[in-house]
Amino acid sequence: MNFNDYQTKSRMTAKYPAIGHSVIYPTLGLVNEAGEVAGKIKKVFRDKDGEINEETRDALKAELGDVLWYLAQVATELGLSLDEIAEYNIGKLMDRLERGKIKGDGDNR
Repeated sequence: MNFNDYQTKSRMTAKYPAIGHSVIYPTLGLVNEAGEVAGKIKKVFRDKDGEINEETRDALKAELGDVLWYLAQVATELGLSLDEIAEYNIGKLMDRLERGKIKGDGDNR
């Protein structure tokens, strides 16, 4: 499956309330789900000596899927495609790589 197919199909399940601007609800969901991913990783180090077992991997796959769903909805609300975002991002990263600027801080490096 490619990003655009995912974005189109996931949109059929996008049933959420309008809170002010339509981008607010999926943005809050994206942050929440990303926090759940971070929480599961934190517990790997707290409870499992840093070892990611198959159960944890499956749980992370589910949470990352939720992150992807919310990301797709934010993109759609902004009139952007996931393919467009991915192409832009890889272009930016390759430019930084070519210029030796992968490490460091700031958006404009």
